[in-house]
Amino acid sequence: VQLQAYGGGLVQAGGSLRLSCAASGRAFSTYAVGWFRQAPGEDREFVGGFSRGGSVAMYADSVKGRFTISRDNAKKTVYLQMNNLRPEDTAVYFCAASSTIIYSSLRVPSSYSTWGQGTLVTVSS
Repeated sequence: VQLQAYGGGLVQAGGSLRLSCAASGRAFSTYAVGWFRQAPGEDREFVGGFSRGGSVAMYADSVKGRFTISRDNAKKTVYLQMNNLRPEDTAVYFCAASSTIIYSSLRVPSSYSTWGQGTLVTVSS
């Protein structure tokens, strides 16, 4: 599986963006997918993710109620809908996938075998 993330941009605080993570390869529907972000000088941070099969989602506390992950297996795409954006959401956002990850490891970057390139989200105050 190869991943490509896109949809970033500049938005004012309180605005919305939708990121997409498009996958190539077979059996993507069986992969767990995670979204991470990394601000300058910071470690990569878990945002949210789907377990394998996409039946259960997990979110970081900092984005709960504002961000929503969805998945279209027919299009091999996972989305990250971001609402009520804040300046502290500014970061490069990455998607990642794994065919072997377990639910409890969704938050751990090293659990993922495949990463897409990042897409920059900038939230102005």
